[in-house]
Amino acid sequence: MSNIDPASGYPTYDQSPAADHVARSQTAARRTALAIYTIADIAAALLGLWIVLYLLDANQANPFVEFVRGTADWLSGWAQDIFTMNTEWLRIVLNNGLPAVVYLLIGHGIAARISRG
Repeated sequence: MSNIDPASGYPTYDQSPAADHVARSQTAARRTALAIYTIADIAAALLGLWIVLYLLDANQANPFVEFVRGTADWLSGWAQDIFTMNTEWLRIVLNNGLPAVVYLLIGHGIAARISRG
């Protein structure tokens, strides 16, 4: 690396290759953490959207509502029928709300751990 000032008035700094590697590593960790945050947030948002659409009695034949319901069923498949109360709306809220909270907690926890490095 050269110490020649490319533009007068601006100082140049020599960085060692190790410092450059650490900076790239931190950038990669931040990007990975952001991706995990985003995936967790999208999963929770889709589950929350299905809860809202169900509570508002959305048209079940609508393609968008079908997509949201199918995605929510897939995301919450592991938690279906954990709660088996007779009140249908409460069962939907709990069986889809629990996975949404779990995705947020786990996703954000993992992302925070990665970004702290």
